[in-house]
Amino acid sequence: MGIARFEQWQERLGLARNVLAARLKHLVAHGVFEPRLYCERPKRYEYVLTDKGRDLKPTLLNMMDWGRQYVYAGETPGFEFIHAEHAVQPITQCQECGEVIDTAELQVAIHENARTLGEIYKEKTEV
Repeated sequence: MGIARFEQWQERLGLARNVLAARLKHLVAHGVFEPRLYCERPKRYEYVLTDKGRDLKPTLLNMMDWGRQYVYAGETPGFEFIHAEHAVQPITQCQECGEVIDTAELQVAIHENARTLGEIYKEKTEV
């Protein structure tokens, strides 16, 4: 099933309990994980990906691919995603035409009247 419980996360990541707790709290607050009670006494939770969290998988695959090339550089990573018995190496493909995208050919479109991330975040966090 994978890593879901606090102790499993701590063992795998090697983070201090307070740091891990703060990060999980942040991810729950932003809707990436949902805590589910699995033990009543003492209260213990497992952290399950929400739909929002599952939608991060393509981004994580790209980050892992980058890490495999630049961080591990020939070393075996701690884990990887497997499909049909081989490690996944993501590609970026245009949803409209289906072509594989050469990122060197990308252009940037500036939307002058768009709200900033700060404005959106502030609106979402105001009570």
